[in-house]
Amino acid sequence: MSRVRPVPGGRAVEVEPERLHGWIARFAERHGPVEAHIAANVVITAADGATATFVTRGGATVEEVVERLAEPRRVGLVLVRLGGHSVGVAFGDRVEVSATDRKQVHGRIRAGGWSQQRFARRREGQARVALQAAADDVVRVLVPRLAQLESVVLGGDRQALDVLRNDRRLTGVFDIAEDRVLDVPEPRRAVLDEAAHRARCVEVVIQDTRATGPGAGRMETGEGA
Repeated sequence: MSRVRPVPGGRAVEVEPERLHGWIARFAERHGPVEAHIAANVVITAADGATATFVTRGGATVEEVVERLAEPRRVGLVLVRLGGHSVGVAFGDRVEVSATDRKQVHGRIRAGGWSQQRFARRREGQARVALQAAADDVVRVLVPRLAQLESVVLGGDRQALDVLRNDRRLTGVFDIAEDRVLDVPEPRRAVLDEAAHRARCVEVVIQDTRATGPGAGRMETGEGA
């Protein structure tokens, strides 16, 4: 089953490019005949007003667009959660180079008073060390290879990523970062491998004007795709 996340006005689903033609056909089955408009994005509008929108990397027809989207590309991957990170370069599904690390960051406590303040300071210090290590690995793995990358795919905790975004050494990395942020568990090498696969997927944003109810949007989430 494809991954789905809510977005303003609808939802977004990840679809492997090889399965995109079939997904569009099932979208038309549920919503009626479709028309496609291709510009900066592909916007597919169905008879009932529902739309499906996804990026294009060239092509004058939907068939050409999907063919281009299926072509392997080299991307950077930056996955960060508080205390852990995994950074890599992937070509297609294969991770070519990577760095993964984990630093101890204590959880929060409920106790009050001076001990809580001391614990909070200690935790903040641990978080800084962990995020600094993440930034250093991004500098080491991605920055020297920026000219080879088509884009950078981010994942993990948005607050942690924002800390990295403020590191001037990483300006070039975030300049080519995609808008989407993958939801990932604690970054490990296996999680990075999965992120490489998900980076190939086309994120389709669905806006359904019909009334919702049991089963609404079921096929668009990728079931049976």
